[in-house]
Amino acid sequence: MKEDPSTLWRGSSEELLKALHILTRDGKLNADSRRKLKQVHHLAQLIEPLVRKLHTPESGLTVVDMGAGKSYLGFILTDLYLKQLAGARMVSIENRPELVERSQKLASDSGFGMMEFVASDIGEARVEGPVGLVTALHACDTATDDAIRFGLRHDARAFALVPCCQAEVAAQLGGIPASERSPLYRQALHRREFGSHLTNVIRTLYLSSLGYQVTVTELVGWEHSMKNELILAEKKSGPEHPEALRSKQQLDDLLQTFKVTPTLLK
Repeated sequence: MKEDPSTLWRGSSEELLKALHILTRDGKLNADSRRKLKQVHHLAQLIEPLVRKLHTPESGLTVVDMGAGKSYLGFILTDLYLKQLAGARMVSIENRPELVERSQKLASDSGFGMMEFVASDIGEARVEGPVGLVTALHACDTATDDAIRFGLRHDARAFALVPCCQAEVAAQLGGIPASERSPLYRQALHRREFGSHLTNVIRTLYLSSLGYQVTVTELVGWEHSMKNELILAEKKSGPEHPEALRSKQQLDDLLQTFKVTPTLLK
């Protein structure tokens, strides 16, 4: 029996769901796609409060999705929220021209004129005008850091980041002589997991030191993905604020303790 996707999806286009491979070509919703659709809604619901808060009728809102791939997240946010907001703009950055071309056609077919697509590496991307929200979904290793740097260059008011495959810090920990390694990361498996955790702690402290209020939460249940951390950050003050200064000191202490220098801070 065909399940009605409208019970899970508040967007308007069944064809869009098919193009994003959430629905099969004949419009069916199997167990895997049903789980995917629930995850989509959960992610969108976590980001929605920031979108609503940052948007104003006078200045609109620009959302930039870094390393967009097939622009999956951009289409979701546009279909559910942005198309309803005056002056809203969705910019997807992706370095593979064929994916950019595909997404441009899908946006045109879906009537999403507020969507833009830029063929560029994350580290070299530029966007005209003020940026409200920067998103990066499963940006691997230092690509998440590049997304943060992009947002800081453009004075982004908020971030929504789902990091993935953080290897840089784990490699730096592995370069420490074995006799000096902490039991926390002496074993290779622990080093990989601890390095991933340490990387995200450094990111949150760095954003906090610049005046962002940071919240870390689960994206989906662990049974769906181990890359499960969603970092939400909203600009609240400057680096001179007492809380920002406290985060800066905590960050410095952490770096000194573990003797790592991630790309984000170089």
